[in-house]
Amino acid sequence: WFPDRTFVVTADGNYATHESAELAARTPKRLTFVSLFYPNANLVEPPPAYSGHGRPRVKGFDLPDPAVVVEGTPQRQALEVARYGGGRRRVEVVTGTGLWYKKTRPLVELRWVFVHDLDGTHRDGYFFTTDATMSVPSLIETYTARWNIETAFEEIRSYLRLETTRGWSRETVLRVGPCLFGLYTLVVWLYAKLPGRWSRVRLVEWPGKSDVTFSDAITAVRRWLWLEWVLAIPGHRADFQKLKPGFRRLLLYGLAPAA
Repeated sequence: WFPDRTFVVTADGNYATHESAELAARTPKRLTFVSLFYPNANLVEPPPAYSGHGRPRVKGFDLPDPAVVVEGTPQRQALEVARYGGGRRRVEVVTGTGLWYKKTRPLVELRWVFVHDLDGTHRDGYFFTTDATMSVPSLIETYTARWNIETAFEEIRSYLRLETTRGWSRETVLRVGPCLFGLYTLVVWLYAKLPGRWSRVRLVEWPGKSDVTFSDAITAVRRWLWLEWVLAIPGHRADFQKLKPGFRRLLLYGLAPAA
């Protein structure tokens, strides 16, 4: 579908398998895989040229495990890279390349990197990519960037109360989820564009409340839509204006809050 694009897939340790890396390695110019790695990964050199006698070798000599390389590298490269939650962090890294070997499976060329956080806020970790030419900062920051995607789903449930859709078919989930995400974004954009007298509408107040909640935003947007769109059309305007101001406010109070 997109022959002019290169895709980079990043996933957590549950997907850090030889099979996933092998899939990306089959189309190296189209797909790159980034994930966690194993300190005792079985890395080898390329197999030697076939001598013409016996069965050809499927792998070369074994390379030291990444953990062994790290232990034997006292002088580590210092970097500053993007971290979870924004900002930067100082790290020390050790990196290497090799062919990932798994019995009966094709060899996969990769770059691995060990990361030690000098600030002490993150635990040590090993990462890898099927693009052996990828720079170490890019490898680390590509993996770190996936966290924003993962937390988006958790936080949209926690703070915006997104619930599981009623439909269970694959097509329904793929349509409804992105549509709801888009509607949340649209509500925030509309709220940001409202005149001041509309944006000051609040649903619930409590001592110490200083920030606008999403319920405030959607209530203000819905109140504006009722007054400026629905109740402003000729068929409803005259009847609504006949109501007493107190009853109009009560009616809007019932219509505006999100269900």
